[in-house]
Amino acid sequence: MAAGASWLTVDRGVVSIALVYPMRGPAGMFGPSCELCAQLAVEELNRRGGVLGRELRLVPVDGGAPPAEVAAEVEALVSVGAVQGVTGWHISSVRQAVAPRIAHRVPYVYTALYEGGERTEGVFLTSETPDAQLWPAMRVLAGDLGVRRWFVVGNDYVWPRRTTRAAHRYALRSGGRVVGQHFLPLETHDYTEVLRRVEHSDADAVLMLLVGADAVRFNRAFARAGLDQRCLRLSTLMDENMLLASGAANTRGLFSAAGFFAGLVTQENLDFHGSFGRRFGLEAPPLGSLGESCYEGVMLLAALIAKAGTLDVRAVEASAGVVTYDGPRGELRLRRRHVRQRIYLAEADGLDFTVLTEL
Repeated sequence: MAAGASWLTVDRGVVSIALVYPMRGPAGMFGPSCELCAQLAVEELNRRGGVLGRELRLVPVDGGAPPAEVAAEVEALVSVGAVQGVTGWHISSVRQAVAPRIAHRVPYVYTALYEGGERTEGVFLTSETPDAQLWPAMRVLAGDLGVRRWFVVGNDYVWPRRTTRAAHRYALRSGGRVVGQHFLPLETHDYTEVLRRVEHSDADAVLMLLVGADAVRFNRAFARAGLDQRCLRLSTLMDENMLLASGAANTRGLFSAAGFFAGLVTQENLDFHGSFGRRFGLEAPPLGSLGESCYEGVMLLAALIAKAGTLDVRAVEASAGVVTYDGPRGELRLRRRHVRQRIYLAEADGLDFTVLTEL
């Protein structure tokens, strides 16, 4: 068994879920929000009797480790029966390493927005995909603000690269084009060259496909270079934790598209804020779409198991069909593998997002 899981014992009286979320690396900055949102979901479900009459328990796994290491640890947990399901926010390269090794053995609910196209047996997704998230956002910015020339800046792995291919199509559909693209390693600190390329491209908007702290550093460098005076930014991975880290002076003209924002004025969101605040207090990390997705992951995993009436992944897969559950995003419906949900466009207003429209 992997070193991080060696202390575990198998307890047949509980349903244990591996929560794979980033504890280090660029995405580590919103890891605490992921953990607390998942914990809140587990506690709420346990007050209702758990799943299949058994208490739920979370087993944390560092999703910020190298993908092969994450996959090895999760597989070890599954192999000894220490976990009966997997969920959490982690980047697509981690999902691609984990899924083939465990998804045919236990149900796996992936919560991060991603590039689309996942069809592995036993994998279910609460996450936004480019066709429902990026395309309508680009269309609105083209129609309302006249954006025509896009420059894509992304980290160098599967989600940014595949999403960029889609962005080329979306830009053409909305009467514009992608005038440049640049991919950077995770944990990049120097953005001098890419900012020079953005400036020389005469782009009027930058599509940011950067993770966590990388996006924060880019936001700061972008504003220092004065590019926020002439160029909008759109991100599909930007939450309130990242706004806080960027600083209010560095978020001018920054837009985000997601299925959840902390500022959404809905009864479900107000109830969620109340529950989160009562449980974790005023010093808890800010709520945002990335952490909240882990609440959704636990809820969907529990709903899938409850509908199947068993932990067997083949039965879960066979009975999935249409599954509904309630959460901060309202009533959500799983069709086949993907949750269908509302997506919103928001604009940064200092350290908060103002929701502009439903896409």
